[in-house]
Amino acid sequence: MVFESLSDKLQEAFRKLRSRGKLSEADISLAMREVKLALLEADVNFMVVKSFVDSVSAKAVGEEVLSSLTPAQQVIKIVNEELTSLMGTGAKINLSPNPPTKIMVVGLQGSGKTTNLAKLALMFKKQGRNPMLAGCDVHRPAAMEQLGVLAESVGVAYCAPTDEKDAKEAARQALIAANQKGCDMIFFDTAGRLHIDQEMMDEIKGLKSVVEPDEILLVVDAMTGQDAVNIAKSFDEALEIDGIVLTKTDGDSRGGAALSVRAVTGKPIKFIGTGEKVEDMEAFHGDRMASRILGMGDVLTLIERAQEQVDEEKANKLAQKLMTDKFDLDDFLDQMRQMQNMGSFSSMLEMVPGMGKRMGSVEIDEKNLGQIRAIIESMTPRERSDPSILGSSRKKRIAAGSGTSVEMVNRLLKQFEATKKMMKSFKGMGKKKFMPGMGNFPF
Repeated sequence: MVFESLSDKLQEAFRKLRSRGKLSEADISLAMREVKLALLEADVNFMVVKSFVDSVSAKAVGEEVLSSLTPAQQVIKIVNEELTSLMGTGAKINLSPNPPTKIMVVGLQGSGKTTNLAKLALMFKKQGRNPMLAGCDVHRPAAMEQLGVLAESVGVAYCAPTDEKDAKEAARQALIAANQKGCDMIFFDTAGRLHIDQEMMDEIKGLKSVVEPDEILLVVDAMTGQDAVNIAKSFDEALEIDGIVLTKTDGDSRGGAALSVRAVTGKPIKFIGTGEKVEDMEAFHGDRMASRILGMGDVLTLIERAQEQVDEEKANKLAQKLMTDKFDLDDFLDQMRQMQNMGSFSSMLEMVPGMGKRMGSVEIDEKNLGQIRAIIESMTPRERSDPSILGSSRKKRIAAGSGTSVEMVNRLLKQFEATKKMMKSFKGMGKKKFMPGMGNFPF
């Protein structure tokens, strides 16, 4: 997950600060050295790191911090504020007062431009918009076909040009089609290259003159690190981009691109791709990301995902079962399915302050959900409601029936008990809801 390595290093540095009690300037200087090294190892631009550390240090050595009863917490607060300032607090799409809103999506080949264009369309569709995808990549083989398949998969309109050799004509046809179909947003897919060249830029400039976009979004692969900054600078100089879509953040544990690109280009990161599914796209919020990096969680994003995916009636019933100690293996399986719809299990834990430590031995392999389902469904109703009756002979029967092993059955039961124990720790919350729309249940 993005920032995982940086987060671990920063949290360790601040753990050392908290253990010292009162702080001296030397303590803060040592901590800032560790912060600097952590940022550089995360592939953050050197000048960005220098500016960040200088700013934090200047504020952290002030009398108000050093004389505070909780100086370490004051330092962490300053770092949180500076991280938020560095990444920005988020920016919205420039929606046209006279629909359709025209959005050009640009980027290098291989950055995930076409796929993430469909993710964006789905995101706005869920918000009540009526988007259209327009294919204007006349160079990459099968680019038009791919976009058409993606449009169908997310349930949005698609304009297939009659001339697949003229990007400008394809754009003109899309503008006419959008008006005919009553679409209020058009996402234009553009041609990419393996590297930036003048021919590519000239073609996109020509397309821009025809489209007259309300927004130009640059798709950048987070895993390219510092190259992402250089790419963003080049596209901005040529096209005056409005924002950045950072993709493949689930595969980049460092996060240098996210921390550098806004500071260097001045252009905001507006969206981030968090996985391979078409639903794995979310608006970028620098303040929430800063909280995740520092181990403070991101409850707001978790709430938003929950409200989109979780059945409130089911959640309330599950909460009631939990409060009365009737949570069983059927509930366990159902809860895993709902959480899977919200994103990866590990990403959920990142958003709940302190939850990673609280989970302890719970290690659910999401890829094995099919095996877990087979094991549970091989049990009798009585065994599902009361796993304590499962002896060796029953476990052998269940393993044979599910095509698994006794070891896997035991592992599942261990996961179930650990999860149940963790959930019981929330019983003291009474009627106070952990998050809107989800009853007393924490997820």
